[in-house]
Amino acid sequence: MFEGYAPHKVPVIVEVYTDNVNRTAPEVRNLFRKGQLGTGGSNKFLFDHTGIVEAHHPDPAVDREGAAIEAGANEVEPLSREQNDDIPEGATGARFLVDRTAVHTASKWLSDHGWTVVTSELGHIPKNYPELTDAQRVETGEFLQALEDQDDVHRVWAAIR
Repeated sequence: MFEGYAPHKVPVIVEVYTDNVNRTAPEVRNLFRKGQLGTGGSNKFLFDHTGIVEAHHPDPAVDREGAAIEAGANEVEPLSREQNDDIPEGATGARFLVDRTAVHTASKWLSDHGWTVVTSELGHIPKNYPELTDAQRVETGEFLQALEDQDDVHRVWAAIR
């Protein structure tokens, strides 16, 4: 895992899976250097490490909050097709935030009650989001895309909406 900052001080956590640390670590550090941002300093405290379950239900009137309570989620937020391509048109999508130890239990409950689970993982949810102009958002997005394009990068978590 690498911690650093995207342009405009947007905190970033990068998960990397590699068979060659001696190759991948310098490549990721170089991406941060090109952005003149560096990877120095911890920023994990700016994120909550939590379980994330993303799912959809065919009934557009389904009660997300009720499902969240029954599944044992701490929080629920709407999830649209723009946020996740796996959400079918007309379905109700939701992101359930659960304790790290409850990811499987929540996923199973949702699956057993008509929800289709599309993501079930541990992740890093930002506690705060910096205010960015459209131009700053584009610049930050380009940097994050360069990270995503690196072959061994599994996941990029960033405090950007």
